Amino acid sequence: MTSAEARLWKYIRRRQIKGKKFRRQFSVGGYILDFYCPECKLAIELDGASHDSEFKQEYDEERTRFLNAAGIKVIRFKNIEILKNLDGVLEEIEKHLTP
Repeated sequence: MTSAEARLWKYIRRRQIKGKKFRRQFSVGGYILDFYCPECKLAIELDGASHDSEFKQEYDEERTRFLNAAGIKVIRFKNIEILKNLDGVLEEIEKHLTP
């Protein structure tokens, strides 16, 4: 895990957000999701600097289309957001969790 992934995991594991269970490194099709809430069909992806390339952005868009077609909503955060604005990230995640 990257430092950003480890930091976020500390706050979303053990049903700490709205009692929802998240899984790490969850496989869907040929893709591995950073974090996934099966109950809400919500994927959380963290992007480092490597995601800034045009090739990687196209890959991420294709991946998101595949996951959306499978009924999975994808939200993305840059690693720096986790490290500098964790409270804001957690609030945004909460908005996407169904009751």
